Amino acid sequence: MLWQDSPIFDQASMPAAGDTRRYSGPVIRYASSSGRWVLLATVLGSGIAMIDATVVNVALPTVGRDLALGFAGLQWTVNAYTLTLSAVLLLGGSLGDRLGRRRLFVTGVVWFAAASLLAGLAPTGTLLVAARALQGVGGALLTPGSLAIIEASFVPEDRAAAVGAWSGLGGVATAAGPLVGGYLVQAVSWRLAFLINLPVAALVTWVAVRHVPESRNPNAARYVDAPGALLAAAGLALLVYALTEGPGSAWPPADLASLAAGVALLAAFVAVELRSPGPMLPMAIFRSRQFSFANLVTFVVYGALGGALFLLPLQLQRVAGFRPLAAGAALLPITIVLLLLSARAGRLAQRIGPRLPMALGPVLVGAGLALMVRIGPGSGYLRDVLPAVLVMALGMALTVAPLTATVMAAAGDEHVGVASAVNNDVARTAGLMAVALLPVVAGIAQADYAHPPAFSAGFHRAVLVAAGLCVAGGLLAAAGIRNPRRQVAETPTCCPVSAPALAAERRG
Repeated sequence: MLWQDSPIFDQASMPAAGDTRRYSGPVIRYASSSGRWVLLATVLGSGIAMIDATVVNVALPTVGRDLALGFAGLQWTVNAYTLTLSAVLLLGGSLGDRLGRRRLFVTGVVWFAAASLLAGLAPTGTLLVAARALQGVGGALLTPGSLAIIEASFVPEDRAAAVGAWSGLGGVATAAGPLVGGYLVQAVSWRLAFLINLPVAALVTWVAVRHVPESRNPNAARYVDAPGALLAAAGLALLVYALTEGPGSAWPPADLASLAAGVALLAAFVAVELRSPGPMLPMAIFRSRQFSFANLVTFVVYGALGGALFLLPLQLQRVAGFRPLAAGAALLPITIVLLLLSARAGRLAQRIGPRLPMALGPVLVGAGLALMVRIGPGSGYLRDVLPAVLVMALGMALTVAPLTATVMAAAGDEHVGVASAVNNDVARTAGLMAVALLPVVAGIAQADYAHPPAFSAGFHRAVLVAAGLCVAGGLLAAAGIRNPRRQVAETPTCCPVSAPALAAERRG
């Protein structure tokens, strides 16, 4: 990092607002007005990406009705964003270190706003999916930069407080997303859920350009792993396309070819990363057994959550008859429980080690998902939805902080940025694959979306499959995670209602 081995400056040394010179070290104090400006820019910038991810799920039934999208179209509305975000995220972090963190952050915010405008005005489902893919690129550029700016800007003794404020306010943004989205969809239009990003992005851009200092890593590799990013994006796109379209059309030759090509391109991606002078995904980090098992647990558990939480708003609105606002509020208890209990779970893992919490937590998440079989026609929130949500939230609170700390500790301080970015991408890729695969495994046909009883039966099978995956994740943690002799002194916490929030607490 640029601030390492650099002199520390106090607030009086802060250059004039708008100065675009590269600073030689962190210059901002947490309690200063400049510190508040930096927090405002980074929280709002990362917040629009977090909120957008949750807003879209709530809006899916209305979007499908207005644009005549079938179930596959709704899957692509979610996956187009996750696909490009997953493929470019690691590259975005390295570009920020090389080109300037503020520059790439602002570029990502402007890109995201432009794509949001296209999404809000999209007259067809095809154009909406294309706009969502562009949004993912913008999100991949701005997301790594938000926390990197904080770490590079604040003096070391104030950095923990700044990260804590950023993560807490980010949790509020995550919680507000479904509520805001549900209200906008119900009271105005689903289009406003995208268009509301524009004034927020304009404010973030103004604040960042005027008040956020530029920083970069002078030791960052000059090589940009564009081949790796292209192979990852193309391989994931072909694989997800085949898994989304193939089952509904009896696997014609074109879909089988897409499946084979996707697997081949992803294999080529691994080969390129092993030989690259500056790999987007450094494979050597997986030599750590602890790191590999932690990411495997992440993939299984967050895949189960991603698939189930894609289907839940559809079940609540299409089958149970919830209005968009009520469906958006359904998962609010998860964020509240995480905010209340994640830090305590982290401290517990410090005392007894991460193995037991990481083994029991996913099992509790699975129990909560299994309880969702009670959700159907005529279901009530307090009777049928809330118990499942609370059990799932308790499992998440027990899992997330130990999982985060284990990933960081296994990588070591010198690789903490890479480790957090890799784990972030693992979580997002898991959700991407689950949205495509879980409906297939559960036997939800494309035509079932138009027939609530058939869709409801498929939803019940899907949450049981997701519950089984979570139990498998707990077993993997019990078998593969080891309690280190000495626990890390600081345990990050996060609020993983979606994959972006999981990674938000990690550096990178």
